[in-house]
Amino acid sequence: MEAGFIACRVTTPDAIPEAAARLSAFVGAGRHGQMGWMAERMGWRGDPAALWPEARSVVMLVESYAPEHDPLDVLELRDRGAISVYAQGRDYHDVVKKRLKRVGRWLLDQAPGAEIKVFVDTAPVMEKPLAQAAGLGWQGKHTNLLSRDFGNWVFLGAIFTTIALEPDAPEAEHCGSCTRCLDICPTDAFPAPFQLDARRCISYLTIEHAGPVDEALRPALGNRIYGCDDCLAVCPWNKFAVNARDLRLLAQDGMTAPPLADLVRLDDAGFRARFSGGPVKRIGRDRFVRNVLYAIGNSGAPAFLAEAQAKLDDPDPAVADAARWAAARLSKA
Repeated sequence: MEAGFIACRVTTPDAIPEAAARLSAFVGAGRHGQMGWMAERMGWRGDPAALWPEARSVVMLVESYAPEHDPLDVLELRDRGAISVYAQGRDYHDVVKKRLKRVGRWLLDQAPGAEIKVFVDTAPVMEKPLAQAAGLGWQGKHTNLLSRDFGNWVFLGAIFTTIALEPDAPEAEHCGSCTRCLDICPTDAFPAPFQLDARRCISYLTIEHAGPVDEALRPALGNRIYGCDDCLAVCPWNKFAVNARDLRLLAQDGMTAPPLADLVRLDDAGFRARFSGGPVKRIGRDRFVRNVLYAIGNSGAPAFLAEAQAKLDDPDPAVADAARWAAARLSKA
């Protein structure tokens, strides 16, 4: 596609009638953790037709961010931090949204008087079920969208429009008996295939969860300091992964395996400067350094003891708690 997306399909706002019940069950079980925004506006999130009643069609588009390296390799480097692949480049919200607007303007040129709204992950829109309804792929056992054509390293964008477009056929599930994504999860975050308990998910714990992480889960974080790619990385369908077309979505210098010793010393200004323009900045210095200290505690390297001790009196309680935990573990190493 000229706009840079690797795939585009069309569905309708009423194509996912089962979504509301699934969302309600997920939230009702408390599996959303501290993500209160998932419980808010559930009517809109569970029913795209209610989000914008005038919309007649939903155009779903896929952007690849497939890595050029094996993201699991860094997990063996205990003095380095592991940052999720999607967060190693520029902020995808900005990159993808600009492209969506280009496609939207083209649509409006074809139908003067029509209207559009574009969404990239920040509105109450369930992009993955809509993408499956549009035939782009299916939600795998790890709950992420994957495809026989491009694997699962993808961003999704949605264009709601008042134009009545011919919808595409939905995609069926093709996971078969494979359970690699479930088996590799370090924290057993999948209660069952196709189900996720965010409260045990490392991506949730390192990004969305405020305050101290449950001590029982901290060892399983390893050196993951922002997100987790394990379940995505082992999917066999990634043999069909498509290279990222926008270089801004690829890993920037120093993002694939940054030294923990450098990261733990960041103050607020240093953190903002270090991660300017990327997704990591959204969690703030305190939560990030908390994660780094968990990684330091898991490193087994006594040389990091002084770094942990230096943060024992950090003004942020979660950082100070992480420092105490890390120092105690390293003292026994």
